[in-house]
Amino acid sequence: MSYLVLARKYRPRRFSEMVGQGHVVQALSNALSTQRLHHAYLFTGTRGVGKTTVSRILAKSLNCQGVDGQGGITAEPCGVCQACSDIDSGRFVDYTELDAASNRGVDEVQALLEQAVYKPVQGRFKVFMIDEVHMLTGHAFNAMLKTLEEPPEYLKFVLATTDPQKVPVTVLSRCLQFNLRPMAPETIVEHLESVLTTESVSFDTGALRLLARGARGSMRDALSLTDQAIAFGSGGLQEDAVRRMLGTVDRSHVFGLIEALAQGDGKTVVNTTEALRAQGLSAASTLEEMSLVLQRMAVLQAVPDAADDNDPDTPQLQRLSLAMPADETQLLYSLCLQGRTELGLAPDEYAALTMVLLRLLAFKPGGISTSAEKKTLKTAAAETAAAPSRPVAPQVAKQAAPVSVPISVPVSVSISAPAAEQVKPTLAPALVQQAATVSVATNPSSHTGRVLPVLQTPQAPQVQAAPDLDASSQEALLSVPVRVAAESRADMAAQMAAPVSLQATEEGAYWQGVVQQLIAQEAITALVRELALQSQLVARDADHWLLRVERESLNQGSTRERLQQALQAAGHEVQLSVEIGRVQDSPAKRATAAAQQRQQEAERLIHSDPQVQALMADFGAKILSIKPL
Repeated sequence: MSYLVLARKYRPRRFSEMVGQGHVVQALSNALSTQRLHHAYLFTGTRGVGKTTVSRILAKSLNCQGVDGQGGITAEPCGVCQACSDIDSGRFVDYTELDAASNRGVDEVQALLEQAVYKPVQGRFKVFMIDEVHMLTGHAFNAMLKTLEEPPEYLKFVLATTDPQKVPVTVLSRCLQFNLRPMAPETIVEHLESVLTTESVSFDTGALRLLARGARGSMRDALSLTDQAIAFGSGGLQEDAVRRMLGTVDRSHVFGLIEALAQGDGKTVVNTTEALRAQGLSAASTLEEMSLVLQRMAVLQAVPDAADDNDPDTPQLQRLSLAMPADETQLLYSLCLQGRTELGLAPDEYAALTMVLLRLLAFKPGGISTSAEKKTLKTAAAETAAAPSRPVAPQVAKQAAPVSVPISVPVSVSISAPAAEQVKPTLAPALVQQAATVSVATNPSSHTGRVLPVLQTPQAPQVQAAPDLDASSQEALLSVPVRVAAESRADMAAQMAAPVSLQATEEGAYWQGVVQQLIAQEAITALVRELALQSQLVARDADHWLLRVERESLNQGSTRERLQQALQAAGHEVQLSVEIGRVQDSPAKRATAAAQQRQQEAERLIHSDPQVQALMADFGAKILSIKPL
């Protein structure tokens, strides 16, 4: 007698033998008991979860004749009558299974539907089961739509697919859809224990856990792997043998890697990965096992009572969950998930594994914050020593809660204070209409930085810059978003534009007023406006003006004519001439010079403010950005 594999030998024969699909079993059993039967059913789910099995049990339930031959539709088929025996053996004439993966054309579907006009020969119902129905062509789907919607009363359709997204909605709307879920590892382990006990095969619980994880939710895969493991282990299931067969990394290596990462021991991490290379273990399997362990560690950190006392790995998991902070656990879990996609891109998967693990040490929250704080403190101390002439305010009292500090200057500035945990300077009375806001970012050595809330200030009105560049006319300055990394004043100064060489002339002031008037009236746009802004009025008389530009691309005939027409429409009846040369006084240069002057005045106001100086001197604060709006 030939050997029958476990996946076929232990295929469920009735609904009570199915495991992990209670929601589907309950719905079908109730429908059969009350005889509220639909004419078409669609079973979806991944491979090996019981789609074909449910179809065969449903066919037996519809055609069961009972032990005495007097039975009817039932949720518990007898399994011994002629109909049940023939369906189990695959020779029941009224039950037809069509593999749509290999019979996907319209001709095969039409041949199947031609049998629908004939009544059942043996059973109560004809059952057409189409497996992998999503593989049918569009014409095949269209050919079966009408029969699927209104079949004869003796015909039932059962469709099965692993990819319901590819099934047309016209088919989905004609079926009752049931989604068979992937099996939980605990469910697979329990079923394997029952099967192996029946087969009188010795086994380790750890080996069954490995097989359940390797099956990835498929009971058929779990039984097939069990067959392979029994052959590999010479009739028994031992954890070490199953681990070698699956190529799974020993949990001891995973625990050692996580412990080394928690302690910041890079040498142990590198040595462990080299040991994995020497043993020929998969790098992808290592990251997968680490992901599983880290997920359970995160659960224990959030819910300490969720530990499984029956799991031998629980003591190690509890110890590691206390050794590694929760934020590092989450970070390492994300790195392991993303690192699995990087293994195929690297020339050496073990080198990629090493880089993934060392990445946690590079971005370790505690280590990075400490080094960054030391660097910031040194920079702040150097700046304080370099500016001894600044007045130092008295020591500011610390408060228990973060606060926002208004400063009585007409600007706002974001400040980073790495040495202070909380800062609350004494509030000064408002001297001008627009108060400033200081956001103090702290970074104590014991934990990560904390950003104090920013006080909401009323929106300052926009003020047009005066043409005469009067420094007394100040615009409101508001705080803007800045990068987390602090920048020194030298870096900020290097990023500013070079000073504009402006030589103001009387003709330049007159030309700026004319250009602003044209722009306000929207008389010039695009290249014409650019020509007006970048040009200098060199000379003018009653009927002729001479402009000078530096770029030849602006000196186009059509552009000059359009600018001349705009001037004539504005009341300047003149002829324009444009020459190429050095421009020393143009509206664009005047606007740039005005912006630079406002920026310098804003920085002067901020750096001379007593409270800002107190923050910088006492707490090592740094001004991140100042921007006039």
